[in-house]
Amino acid sequence: MHKKILLLLVLPLLLLTACNKSSSSYTCNYKAPTAVASATEIASLKAYLDSNSITYTAHPSGIFYHITEQGSGTVTPVVCSYVTVKYMGRLLTTTTPFDQNTTGTTFQLGQLIEGWKYGIPLIKPGGSITLYIPPSLGYGASGSGQAIPPNSNLVFTIELLEVQ
Repeated sequence: MHKKILLLLVLPLLLLTACNKSSSSYTCNYKAPTAVASATEIASLKAYLDSNSITYTAHPSGIFYHITEQGSGTVTPVVCSYVTVKYMGRLLTTTTPFDQNTTGTTFQLGQLIEGWKYGIPLIKPGGSITLYIPPSLGYGASGSGQAIPPNSNLVFTIELLEVQ
């Protein structure tokens, strides 16, 4: 009888300790973004959006965005979060995607370009957003392969499916 009581008292402690060990062994080396686009990049992107009558909200970082669906829940993504998203990325001046995922893929937010680090936390799971990203918060002066030339303004339409 004493063994059963002792087991009932010790088992929850062991479970809590095991949970704490696994969560405390997880480390995240990413920091919240601090980069800000230059005034020239911001003005150029804003002029394009205005001249094409694109609805947007300006972010202090220099990205522009339009939230289509806010999403719901209490979980807000941070740079250490794993986010599952559907997305389509294109250059500002074309409608042809350079990358897309229509089934859902998972990334750690801290591994992504600065524009995503600023934009994704603006919505909750189930939400969708369009990000207009100036070059310095995208792929910058180096671009990315042949699909994204240096100093490109980018547009990403993103649906946030899940945050872990």
